[in-house]
Amino acid sequence: MVTLPNRSRGVKVLKAVSSPLRLQLLNLLFDKGSLSYTELMTYLKMNPNRDAGRFAYHLKFLLKANLVEVDVAAKKYFLTELGKMVLDIADRVEKKTLTQKNMLVRTSHFTLEEFDQNKIANSLIKEAKVPPELAQKAAKETEKRLLKSKTKYITAALIREMVNSILVEKGFEEYRHKLTRVGMPIHEVTTLIEAKDHNLNASNLLSKAGQNVISEYILLNIFSRDIADAHLSGSINIDDLGTWLLKPREVIHDMRYFFLNGLKFDDNTQITIEPPKNFESALSIAHNVLLHTNMETSQQQIFSYFNTFLAPYTIGIDETTIKQAITLFILNISQHAQVTLEIDLTTPPALTEKQAIEPNMQHNHKYSNYTKEIQLLADLTLQAYNEITTEKPLINPQIIIKINPKILKDENTKKLLLKAHTTATQQGMIYFANTTTKENTLTTFSSSGTKLTPDLTGDWETDTLRTGCIGSVTINLPRLVQEAEGDKNKFFDLLKEHCEIAARALSIKYNALKLFGKNSLPFLLKSTYGDAYFRLENCSRIINFAGLIETVEAFTSKSITEQENQTFIEEIIQNITAFRQKSSRKHGKRLYPAILCHTKASERLAQLDIEKYGIAKIKFSGTRDNPFYSTTKRLKLKTDPVSIQTEEIAFTQKLSELTIGGSLNIIELGAIDVSPVTLLELTQHLITSHQSLEFFTYNRVITYCRNCKKSWFETRHKCPNCGSISTLGIFNRFNST
Repeated sequence: MVTLPNRSRGVKVLKAVSSPLRLQLLNLLFDKGSLSYTELMTYLKMNPNRDAGRFAYHLKFLLKANLVEVDVAAKKYFLTELGKMVLDIADRVEKKTLTQKNMLVRTSHFTLEEFDQNKIANSLIKEAKVPPELAQKAAKETEKRLLKSKTKYITAALIREMVNSILVEKGFEEYRHKLTRVGMPIHEVTTLIEAKDHNLNASNLLSKAGQNVISEYILLNIFSRDIADAHLSGSINIDDLGTWLLKPREVIHDMRYFFLNGLKFDDNTQITIEPPKNFESALSIAHNVLLHTNMETSQQQIFSYFNTFLAPYTIGIDETTIKQAITLFILNISQHAQVTLEIDLTTPPALTEKQAIEPNMQHNHKYSNYTKEIQLLADLTLQAYNEITTEKPLINPQIIIKINPKILKDENTKKLLLKAHTTATQQGMIYFANTTTKENTLTTFSSSGTKLTPDLTGDWETDTLRTGCIGSVTINLPRLVQEAEGDKNKFFDLLKEHCEIAARALSIKYNALKLFGKNSLPFLLKSTYGDAYFRLENCSRIINFAGLIETVEAFTSKSITEQENQTFIEEIIQNITAFRQKSSRKHGKRLYPAILCHTKASERLAQLDIEKYGIAKIKFSGTRDNPFYSTTKRLKLKTDPVSIQTEEIAFTQKLSELTIGGSLNIIELGAIDVSPVTLLELTQHLITSHQSLEFFTYNRVITYCRNCKKSWFETRHKCPNCGSISTLGIFNRFNST
């Protein structure tokens, strides 16, 4: 007689899961962990009065089958190990019935792999630090939903979206945040590729797409929620967000470093360029420095003392050769990112007693021995620049002329100044730096308006060269007016709060560059004899302010010239100054306030405010179609006689404490036909009578024709010379600031 094994328990288990309600109850306990009697009924949407008997029957069935146990003390029900095993088998049976072959997933690594829920769980544990049990539950639920959807095209992105959805449903937002995928929607990529933008070549397109991804990553994973929300809402603008963790904003070069040491590039290639032995090789070194630093800088580079440091290399070379080399250099660098050339018209005071870096270091001269060469190189550079820009304005490089008291008294340097003003009357591409005051004698400027003085260590070389601006955050002042709702104390509280947010964002950038700079800035941070070229720790951190004029007029409903507004401006400056002094130890001594030109930020912030509050409530500049907030100080030129209104200069003087990090004064020439001599006289007057006017430029809107190579001082829609329309171009450096 054959004895059959006792299968009664197995039958009991199968009967237990044969009921959809009992299976639903098991899945519920798997998802929630443990639940009370009442909670179970609630989740199953059963009525305690009507369904109590039915529910008790099914729960008792599961208890007898040893699939569920009860914690008497806690009055909670939970799954047994057998219950979990049965659910796993049930899931596999369901999976088998829904599909005849395994699902294939198109991964982010561009491969096709069989679907495996364990990979989902492992990713959750690794990427988002999800507890293993929760990770398994989310993975199982994802698989179940995918099978039921019967989708034919499964991608890693789709799986991630579904997992995130499940995490949100279960209330685990913090894990979902860490697991979020960054990237661009198909439509945005298509729009970017199909954009009719002449400046968006293949390299720029790839860079823009990459920066969009990095921007999302920074907002989601690097910044705290308040910083990210402030940027997204338009309370602040994180300038150059796409390169925030990777590049400084501006770099100020000291060419003597490379003239002395030469260049050594990637360690794998062992490419080395020896120190220059003549003028052309010195310019080649400068060009190579520009090219390599361009990849490690988000905005511009400044060649300080450009003609002074090059002067020793011009000895024995005829003027024609020098000019040809300078012309070629300008044309070459015009194809790259923003570059500023600081031009000295005489030997800079700081360099008078400094030993010059010379070819082969043969003469042991000081830079004061090269005054003639410094002025010749300034003259030839201005000549070459003027000739290049005669046909068409040149956006790059930009030239800064430093003016000190000695220059204004010397006839030779005044002739050079006149040449600079000849270019300024035509193309408006020259910037003037007022270094007549003791404070600004050793100041280094960039064409954006940022400046560095020897205020850190007192040594002008370490404080102003081989350093720069680490980054800037623009604060939306008009937004604070709306949020303060007329309460001045609340306005200043909000101002302090947003300054702190901006300062923290800048500290995050500094720490990231310090930590990862050897990878992201291999050229700038390469060491020679243990000394890194770029002094990251000496960089300025800029808190930029957009819409000061609009803020004051919106808050008081009066003109900016009214005494009440002047008092309000002083209070704003006092609060910002107090914040800076208090936070210097925490956020660095070079945390500077500034009012700097930033077209994109000024437009974005104004547009977001209009969308949020309505156009009738927002005080803005520009037009309804192109609104923006002021981020520069514009001065209007009077024609009879040629001058600037005194009250505009006075307003600029009041803002000196708000522009420690820099500012830019734009003097609009419009269509005025002003001579170089007259413009030079105006510059002299501004330099000597208004010393608070530290940095300024003359600007014109220029229409140029690519066909007949002519330009006009205003917007034209048809070429007056050849009648062409399609060949016209409009040039305006400061379109909306």
